[in-house]
Amino acid sequence: MPSDSELLANRDDTLFRLLSAAVGDRAAASTLAVLTIDPALSGSGQPVSRAQVAMALNAALFADLLERVPTAARYVDSVREAGETIAFDHGALRTIDGETGALPRGHEGFGRFLRPLGYEVGGLYPLPRLKMTGRAYVQRDLPETVPQFFVSELHVDQLSEAAQAACATVFGTSADPLGEAEIAALAVLSAEGACGFEQAVTALKGALACFGRQHEPPALSDYEVLLSETKEGAWIATEGNAFNHATTRTANVVALAEELRADGYPMKPSVEVSQNGRVRQTAILADKVVRPFREADGAEVPLPVPGSFYEFITRDIDPETGRLDLTFDSGNATGIFAVTRNA
Repeated sequence: MPSDSELLANRDDTLFRLLSAAVGDRAAASTLAVLTIDPALSGSGQPVSRAQVAMALNAALFADLLERVPTAARYVDSVREAGETIAFDHGALRTIDGETGALPRGHEGFGRFLRPLGYEVGGLYPLPRLKMTGRAYVQRDLPETVPQFFVSELHVDQLSEAAQAACATVFGTSADPLGEAEIAALAVLSAEGACGFEQAVTALKGALACFGRQHEPPALSDYEVLLSETKEGAWIATEGNAFNHATTRTANVVALAEELRADGYPMKPSVEVSQNGRVRQTAILADKVVRPFREADGAEVPLPVPGSFYEFITRDIDPETGRLDLTFDSGNATGIFAVTRNA
């Protein structure tokens, strides 16, 4: 694993320069030192490939998650201290398939910039118990080594009238963080698969800005309506489109879960196993965060709510293709969603 100082010494590396533009030199060096990086992403020439921008986005989101999730930071620090690196498998986010103000509804708010970064929908995963649908966005150039995005959307029209009204009030105030400059840079990446460094930075910062809460703090009364019917909708009300979790790909998720449980991590009680048996997942329960709510008189009150978390996955080889099984599973995903319910 390269040290932070070694990465700082290699300031000409394109991936380092991209990430540094988003999170600063020190965070960029620390993050790239602990992630397993495909050699195909190295180099300092022009133009910048869409895969490099995609990896920089994932690395920036990984760094942000560690800032917000102390248990995730504790785990990653233990990996770093052991001199190992993390195979970053995928990250996830939640969206609203309903009224979202100036923000495109549902997964399209993210598909519009993931596609220019080389992503395509590789799988559709109905989540009927949650009134949601998940989509796996896979990076076409380096599908096994550039992390996927699992993008889920809550179908507001399947909720009660009261919950639909609460959704409209909360999410209808959403702003769109992408401006003309960001859209223009993404258009170049989409058309050519690469772009100049400054355009790449513009596209990266624009995409990164989309991972946040784009709406106003929710009214406590609306949050309580959502919480009683859709805990996932309630989570989006406080966290917005924040990076919901990052995931380590590991050889034996069952053994790792037991080790982490013994080390005092608040683990999900069970490991989820896909129907085909090749994908196994578990997670650390979500950390609590304090978020503001508006009361009827307009005053704000801070309350603890579930935040983001860290996940672990084992993927076996698909015997039909001889390649890593990069699919997800609706049952697994439904089980993993529960870790933000019980925090």
